[in-house]
Amino acid sequence: MNSQIFQSIEAFRKYRSALKGKVAVVPTMGALHEGHLSLVHQARTVADHVIMTIFVNPSQFGPHEDFNKYPRTLENDVRLGQRAGVDCFFTPEVSEIYPEGYGTWVIPETPVCQKLEGASRPGHFRGVTTVVLKLFNIIQADVAIFGRKDYQQCLIIRQMVRDLNIPIQLIEAPIHREPDGLAMSSRNRYLSTAEREYALGIQRSMKLAKSLVLEEKKYNFSEIISVLHAEILTHSSVRLDYATFVDPETLEPQSHFEGQTLFVAAVWVGKTRLIDNITIESSK
Repeated sequence: MNSQIFQSIEAFRKYRSALKGKVAVVPTMGALHEGHLSLVHQARTVADHVIMTIFVNPSQFGPHEDFNKYPRTLENDVRLGQRAGVDCFFTPEVSEIYPEGYGTWVIPETPVCQKLEGASRPGHFRGVTTVVLKLFNIIQADVAIFGRKDYQQCLIIRQMVRDLNIPIQLIEAPIHREPDGLAMSSRNRYLSTAEREYALGIQRSMKLAKSLVLEEKKYNFSEIISVLHAEILTHSSVRLDYATFVDPETLEPQSHFEGQTLFVAAVWVGKTRLIDNITIESSK
């Protein structure tokens, strides 16, 4: 299929005004992988038109993070997206989203924003919520599809939509994994062959957490957290940012299993920071 590609807001809006039917948006930073494409496939089941945004958002990167080296593969992204069923790509330059003199920001202030990624990456969610709100306003979609690998981001966007009365339906898609279990991420391509092997400890810890809680009935998290950390820290090049059990809605730390928990981790493998999570709940 031949997809439309727009860089300017004005040109995109002319295209958007002519669309009839339900519109879904899949917001991305590009460097597409099968996880992104699975979001497109899901979007096609709920909408007549699928729009993908590709924008590496500088405002969600910290001063010492990987904005400048973040992979930019637009030509390949468009090819993959077209095959998956994207009807239109919105691929603005930074100056289109943040023109000279830009000074309006969405600053989320709920307790959820201060934990985990919010604590490790100050200002990150200000950048995320600002660009997502701008994209929602530009695209005017009926549905937006996000992946649950960015679990905390999903919670924060969900609250922003509620708080600001944004007329859009949010769909959160399951984490898409490589055949070996590693959560798909555009940053996986940074990993060397050896680092890729070390990174598999993250997924092993997820599976082990679920097994220890649901099968072995280890409900006191303080008794098992060191075992889970050891599963991740298999090499000197691997270090933890965090790996812990939290309440799935509030992200408050949990010390005991009470029917549902989220095991969430952020791990440095060499110079690459990876995140993952798993929801663990007892059967009703």
